[in-house]
Amino acid sequence: MPDAEDVLQDAFTDAFTQLKLFEGRSTFGAWLKQIVVFKSIALLKRQRMNFVDMETVGELPEENGSDEAQIWYTVDMIKQSIRQLPDGYRTVLTLYLFEGYDHEEISEILGVAQSTVRTQYIRAKQKLLQLLKKGELYEQ
Repeated sequence: MPDAEDVLQDAFTDAFTQLKLFEGRSTFGAWLKQIVVFKSIALLKRQRMNFVDMETVGELPEENGSDEAQIWYTVDMIKQSIRQLPDGYRTVLTLYLFEGYDHEEISEILGVAQSTVRTQYIRAKQKLLQLLKKGELYEQ
């Protein structure tokens, strides 16, 4: 994890040296998180990392007697359902659930009101659940 530690240290150094540029339009945490994200992306671009789709890796050892085929089917079903969501829904859902941003940070990133983010998130969850229940799976 030396790369992660280096990115974090670089981000804190940049934040400290660029503190005068912090305008207070967002929370300090959101500003710092944005610096870390940009530093991480820059590192990945420099290294030109090739990501491997986990589904192509092969079989993983079975744990706790779970039905691996059923788990992968569920993951695939969720991925396909998320792809079917409208762009706004998918963006808000991804930022909130997978990236860990809160509603305030998402509203700042997207330049919309927090109430809009909350509404989009609630509607995205409802639509995702509806798609999963109906099993409407197709590639777009």
